[in-house]
Amino acid sequence: MNLDQIFGTTLTVWVIIPLLIFCARIMDQSIGTLRLIVIGKGMKLLASALGFFEVLIWLLAISQILQNLTHWFYYIAYAGGFAMGNFVGMAIEQRLALGTVIMRIITHRDAESLLEALRQADYGVTALDAQGRSGPVKVVFTLVARSEVPRLVSLVNEHNPRAFYSIEDVRFISEGVFPAKRGGFKLRELFFRKFVKKTK
Repeated sequence: MNLDQIFGTTLTVWVIIPLLIFCARIMDQSIGTLRLIVIGKGMKLLASALGFFEVLIWLLAISQILQNLTHWFYYIAYAGGFAMGNFVGMAIEQRLALGTVIMRIITHRDAESLLEALRQADYGVTALDAQGRSGPVKVVFTLVARSEVPRLVSLVNEHNPRAFYSIEDVRFISEGVFPAKRGGFKLRELFFRKFVKKTK
């Protein structure tokens, strides 16, 4: 397909090709960002599949650059697509909420109401007595799917609004207590079933 014949030479050179390069770079860099994230989570098969499409799209974009080395605005489109691709890739990953996290909650107040609320919500919790800077504290650990974090934070703020908490990614888990799935089938569940379990 000859783009010059369809759009005309001027429109093709100044608009169509830069736009295609920009969009291709958004796509391949978004995929690349997701690939790096899933590598960190140990999803080998998914990372390999994403890497294949990332390089394929990148080759299509770079081939247009190499054919038109004198057009400086192609470089701008390429760099702009790269920058936007990082943003889009991270936004997609946050939306999918892949993986599992551990939440550590440290509270100076009595934590019984918080512990009871977490158990009622079917979260597995482990509570320890510890010593903080200004006296005894309660340390609560719980493992949850990343998609559950907003609900969990809401429970903490409701029952112990001044509690300190931290959240970290967990790469592998062997077993544990997790709340039942809510809502319909989601794309992140497909990723988990197809890729995460196979990599353990």
